[in-house]
Amino acid sequence: MNRDGRLGIGIIGAGKVGPVVGAALRNADHAVIGITAGSDPERVEAVLPGVPTLEPAEVVRRSELVILAVPHDQLEGLVAGLAAIDAWQPGQLVLHTDPAYGTAVLAPAMAQGAIPLAVHPALVFTGTSMDLRQLATAYAAVTAPGPVLPIAQALAVELGCEPVVIAEEDRPTYAEGVGAATEFSRSIVRQSAGLLAEAGVPHPGAYLSALVHSTIDHALADAGSGPTIDPTATIDG
Repeated sequence: MNRDGRLGIGIIGAGKVGPVVGAALRNADHAVIGITAGSDPERVEAVLPGVPTLEPAEVVRRSELVILAVPHDQLEGLVAGLAAIDAWQPGQLVLHTDPAYGTAVLAPAMAQGAIPLAVHPALVFTGTSMDLRQLATAYAAVTAPGPVLPIAQALAVELGCEPVVIAEEDRPTYAEGVGAATEFSRSIVRQSAGLLAEAGVPHPGAYLSALVHSTIDHALADAGSGPTIDPTATIDG
């Protein structure tokens, strides 16, 4: 880490999440030194202009903080594969954005001296700059070993999110919770829109907009009357 706390950040994963996370941290005055190739380079360039495209091993070699924003079924193999070529560096921060994993998936990097962090912004990403505004109202699940937990929390704040600590053993349950909310919402909206279209309602998506948003707002208000989230809680507490 530089003396002023600014980091050289490399991103592995150029889908919808990685470039936006990189852009948010660049807005917090960190330097994004490279990102791996993706299927939509024009979208990545729009979110992270001027950032060079690098191979994964080169991203790791150049970075003080490596962000892993890859699909769930690729994360474990990616970490192990980079460890197999001795890519990870002592003292290097490595952060993944997967909701279901804590830091155990980063064990091969830890064995080579890297510092493990898990930060999941609770947001459905579009992969565009619109997400940067949404991050400012979002929470982020953070999991990390006790001594470095403040680093994970600070990075979540720099993304624009309110950090909430999730214990390592609770990450699968957490992932099930956020997954149920997103998948159920999508399914119900599709089903409702289809029925309205059959009933002859023009533009059923627009018709449902106010109804769905007001229903969700009421449901969230009811959920808010339950136990209060303590963003400052520790993994043990």
